[in-house]
Amino acid sequence: MLTDFFYHLRAHKLPVSVQEYLTLLEALRSGVMMPTLDDFYHLARMTLVKDETLFDRYDQAFGAFYRQAQAQLPEDKAIPMDWLLKTFQKNLSPEEKAAIEKHGWQKLMELFKKTLEEQQERHAGGNKWIGTGGSSAFGHGGYHPEGIRLGGPSAGNRTAVKVWEKRAFRDYDDQQELGTRNFKMALRRLRHFAREGADLELDLDQTVSSTARNAGFLDLQMVPERHNTVKVLMLLDVGGSMDDHVSRVQELFSAARSEFRHLEVFYFHNCPYESLWKHNSRRATERFDTWDILRTYNDDWRLVIVGDATMSPYEILHPGGSVEHHNAEAGAAWLQRLLDNWPRSIWLNPEPEGYWPYRQSIALIRDIMHGRMYSVTVSGIEQGMRWLSR
Repeated sequence: MLTDFFYHLRAHKLPVSVQEYLTLLEALRSGVMMPTLDDFYHLARMTLVKDETLFDRYDQAFGAFYRQAQAQLPEDKAIPMDWLLKTFQKNLSPEEKAAIEKHGWQKLMELFKKTLEEQQERHAGGNKWIGTGGSSAFGHGGYHPEGIRLGGPSAGNRTAVKVWEKRAFRDYDDQQELGTRNFKMALRRLRHFAREGADLELDLDQTVSSTARNAGFLDLQMVPERHNTVKVLMLLDVGGSMDDHVSRVQELFSAARSEFRHLEVFYFHNCPYESLWKHNSRRATERFDTWDILRTYNDDWRLVIVGDATMSPYEILHPGGSVEHHNAEAGAAWLQRLLDNWPRSIWLNPEPEGYWPYRQSIALIRDIMHGRMYSVTVSGIEQGMRWLSR
């Protein structure tokens, strides 16, 4: 099977050498990893792929190989993929969608556990079992106002309160140049209010020019001294509904990189919780405890959170409400800690402002932020920078 894996990667145009393959075999023989799929994935990537730009291609190749090689499911209770094959699409009218019951957080979790224990075969288009294309709260490809999405793509409704799959997010590109000039000008407003040092300093170039024009008589030219001392801590929402805003956020991120000498960036998904990360490719293995971040950066820093604030209200209000993991404390508790630690903080929202009144989660976040939510537009960023400059 490992030989097939080697040729499979080569077929996907990954430059895997025989020497690297032998290194992988030696690592497997030495027992450096636990016998799990996740550990093999990381070990194989570390030994076979030397260029980080090929990680996405490796992910696709690994996933394709795993699907081909999976002969049978493990004996413990799991959801067979054939239950979730999308072969049926049920179209509901607005009236039918409005009539579907919202179970609430506790009941939804209890129903999912009970359904998983009871279901024995695949279903599609129904309103109870784990399946596809229906109005059940469990499965994918259908519609339910509050559900658990399992194993497959969203139907586009974005109403899942939990997602049962491992999702890979990409870092935002901080080298984006097109369209960033206006953002740079808006962000620069914050720098104008961060001047430290002497009131005046010598402008050498202008002094030389002025002295030359003055027939050699020294003519000193002075200018206000400027130091870019602004410290910005930026938290970026990534993945899910933020995929719609990648281009605009990349432009903002690139502009921030060029304007602020002291800039620290961390990622989160939907709402900040007990940990953040710096690289999306390593978010499963290299996270930073939010408490450590709170202790590391003092109140000299300005906090800028960038996200569309579009999520299930449970993610903000309930312990365990995160769409991806079990969070011991609600997102609102962590947001309040961030605001207490960095009083000069704002939220930048790339979602068009006309949609804000129709998103319950946006209203909750705005309330926690005491109204300091601004749109990712030149005008919105200028307003945010003006508030941070106080």
